[in-house]
Amino acid sequence: MNTFGRNLTLTTFGESHGPALGGVIDGFPSRIEIDLNRVQAELDRRRPGQSRITTGRNEADRVRILSGMLNGVTTGTPIGFIIENTNQHSADYEEMAHTFRPSHADFTYQQKYGIRDYRGGGRASARETAARVVGGAFCRQLLEQRGISIGARTQSVGPISATVDDCDPESNLVRCSDSAAAVRMIELIEETKRRGDTVGGVIALRITGLPAGIGDPLFDRLNARLGAAMLSIPAVKGVEFGMGFEGSRHFGSEMIDEFTTAADGTIETTTNHSGGIQGGISNGMPVEMRIAFKPVATLLRDVNTVTDTGKAAILHARGRHDPCVVPRAVPVVEAMAALTLADFLK
Repeated sequence: MNTFGRNLTLTTFGESHGPALGGVIDGFPSRIEIDLNRVQAELDRRRPGQSRITTGRNEADRVRILSGMLNGVTTGTPIGFIIENTNQHSADYEEMAHTFRPSHADFTYQQKYGIRDYRGGGRASARETAARVVGGAFCRQLLEQRGISIGARTQSVGPISATVDDCDPESNLVRCSDSAAAVRMIELIEETKRRGDTVGGVIALRITGLPAGIGDPLFDRLNARLGAAMLSIPAVKGVEFGMGFEGSRHFGSEMIDEFTTAADGTIETTTNHSGGIQGGISNGMPVEMRIAFKPVATLLRDVNTVTDTGKAAILHARGRHDPCVVPRAVPVVEAMAALTLADFLK
């Protein structure tokens, strides 16, 4: 399935080494003024080749709107857009045409389809997420008109963690307020890259301004839909809300969120261990999530593997790859949250 959402949908197309990526946003309300400079700014945050800790692939990632807008305002018809690929090095992947990269989607795509695009992984490449960022940027502006804000940050890279917000030490990629930790994260990513290795990490997401009552019981819970959205991002291996797994090590008396009445008469909780969602429905408190990303599967060093005929082989991958996807994944996480909430609120 290449379409996300039910009422407000995003359909994406394109491969990592094809001529272009793109998408169609359908069901977006009419007469919504969209700042396309802000849409491009979100893409720029995700763009490859912008710093020493990202892939060397240098794409401009300029989005071109094809339909659905008139004089900066949405018309209610499908919003089509395209992002051209201009810096592919497909020859770097010739060795992988018949050799599976361990922990990559090569083997599973071959098993499912009987054919695979070995040039950068095709649809399995995280390059596809550029289209998600465009769709999410549109939805984000829609949500902001309703007082809903979405913000994510790099919480950890490998064993190094940061605690607070609002620090941009590296081209707005690693956003955390503990600048010392951010510097150590960057140093770890650089060292990992020099070794031909990769490293994972965690992104923290916070949604504020979401009113109570969003979500549906049982099989259409807000947390279930948000979780599925995050797990659709390449390299995501875990999602938790509020206290998450840490909460399983506590007593109920330590974990309940007691109710109180605010000065303006609204009901809120004194703590937020639930992460803003109870019974699958928002309770008016900030929605707080953490999303775990595994290390990138493509290592620039010798690894043991097999060919598509089952013959043992040693692969030394070539190409330009992120040593850590976490910094560039921050806008992708925000985009998937925006798409999910816009679909609920449509």
